[in-house]
Amino acid sequence: MTPQEALDYIEALIVAPSQETLWSMHSAKMAEFGFDRLIYGYTVFLTDASLGDVDDFTILSNHDKAYLDAFFGDGLYFNGPMLRWCLTNIGACSWRWISEQRGAQALSEAELAVLEFNQRMGVTAGYSISFPTVSSRAKGALAMAARVGLSQDDVDEIWQEHGRFIELSSQIAHLKIVSLPYEHPKRALTYRQREVLEWIGDGKTIQDIATLMDRKPATIEKHLRLARESLGVETTAQALLKASFLKQIYKPET
Repeated sequence: MTPQEALDYIEALIVAPSQETLWSMHSAKMAEFGFDRLIYGYTVFLTDASLGDVDDFTILSNHDKAYLDAFFGDGLYFNGPMLRWCLTNIGACSWRWISEQRGAQALSEAELAVLEFNQRMGVTAGYSISFPTVSSRAKGALAMAARVGLSQDDVDEIWQEHGRFIELSSQIAHLKIVSLPYEHPKRALTYRQREVLEWIGDGKTIQDIATLMDRKPATIEKHLRLARESLGVETTAQALLKASFLKQIYKPET
């Protein structure tokens, strides 16, 4: 890749209009370097004891459905060895680290189970990137699985030559992703639910909103109830805060 090509790609990431466009672009670019299966994850609900509800994560991936259903649906992600590394480190790490941990008998039974699952699914070599953050509640990371047939030695050679560009462009992609709205499959709000929550955020009462929207107060209450149910919270204040965290409100219409 020439310097001009690198600059052109960085510019394309910066001006990407949507997460879908950006993710498609970055997945294709990483595949050019041999990383053909990616998982990007981001949470703003991190605590010392939990990553939060998986339904609240921003998850982007081009792995096949069977892999993702097991990895996330069965909760395997929580015991992924590289997740442990990402939660306590910043930067890029070769998956050779997993072999070193295994050789030192430093992997738990749950981590070994995830390792065996990955091996069955052909996820055996790659790199992970843990992104820096300014919030103690937020964490983002990118797992990059190498094309089947590439060894970790092959991948490390690729990284030696192109790793700086891969990590920098992934950092920029991450910063762009967290600035764009994301339609959470299980947390998506309707247009009216978003509108009502936005008015609540502006300090309006139920009666105020009913007048502004030319609806009955009972209709406004219904929109709020459904918004709370979609977001998995009990109070309207919690709904407003969570919708803001998840970028479900104050977003441009497309």
